[in-house]
Amino acid sequence: MTSDDAKKPYIIAETAYNHEGDFAYLNRMVDDIANLGVDAIKFHLLLSLDSYMTRTHPLYEKVKQWMFTSKQWDEIFKKCQRKSLGIIALCDDVESIQYILKKNIQGLELHATSINDYYMLSEATRFTKRIILGVGGSSLSEISYAVDFLRSHGRQDLLLMYGFQSYPTNYHDINLAKMNTIHSLFHCDVGYADHTAYNDPNNDVLSVGAAFMGYPVLEKHYTPDPGKERIDYHAAVGADQMKRIIHLMTIALQTHGTGHIAMSDPEKAYGNVGPMKKAIVARLPIKKGERLTTNNLWFKRTPQESTIPQKQFLQLLDSTANVPIAADEIIDFSKVSYKFKTLNAAAFTKTSEKK
Repeated sequence: MTSDDAKKPYIIAETAYNHEGDFAYLNRMVDDIANLGVDAIKFHLLLSLDSYMTRTHPLYEKVKQWMFTSKQWDEIFKKCQRKSLGIIALCDDVESIQYILKKNIQGLELHATSINDYYMLSEATRFTKRIILGVGGSSLSEISYAVDFLRSHGRQDLLLMYGFQSYPTNYHDINLAKMNTIHSLFHCDVGYADHTAYNDPNNDVLSVGAAFMGYPVLEKHYTPDPGKERIDYHAAVGADQMKRIIHLMTIALQTHGTGHIAMSDPEKAYGNVGPMKKAIVARLPIKKGERLTTNNLWFKRTPQESTIPQKQFLQLLDSTANVPIAADEIIDFSKVSYKFKTLNAAAFTKTSEKK
């Protein structure tokens, strides 16, 4: 996983618990996602429920039905690898982290629920590839604690995944500008986990908003049955919408560009002096030996390209024409006798050598 190439998106399709413990349904999700053209698939791994939540939690029995065994995850991981699909494992318990340490996967993610969990962070330090921290709903001090903890244990390849679930989505709460603050404060790659409602008419645009800001990593919920009331369906999009988002991500990142200050070839062509930017020309016929002044020079667009940029106009003044120059003819240094004007230090400093 890399975000170095500013023109290439990295898109993660999240399955979450949309499978509701149906192993065949999860296999169907993998097949679908492998055909979408995304870079990676994300799974929620939970192997020990008692390590994750108390038995008095209202969702305890429900979550228990959504879990898979390590052997089932073995099967899913092998299937993803056969399909050349990157794997991101969001681990909900220490046991899941221990499980993935033996697997060839692209990333380990810690949910915001575990961002400062000492035991989860400690186990995560054993993972040698990219570690993703879900930072939605987390304070800067919480993010700082997690980042400092991982870095102090030698883990430098970190990605902060910004975004949180809120239904319905309030556009003001998305606050994409906060990604710039997070990036500048922690000097980590930052990705965007979009949770816009699947039926929001602006879903596609909101999903790629961060890409227009130059952030190439997008995490998006996927479901084979958009709109069907299953767990985590609110923000999950179907295949057609995911493909549109992938296309828009590429456009957004190309539009953002690299930020290089040097002009591109099209910019240089657009900025050509003469055909585009006005060239310095003779306002009226200039005789050989005549001085160039503000009275006999002008700026006009011409079909020919000029070698003198507009900003050198003042340097031409008081030069002498060494050939006759017709009206509207482009002025260049081959047509004038130009004397370099040396700097008068006294005038520059407004001092004199009076004794």
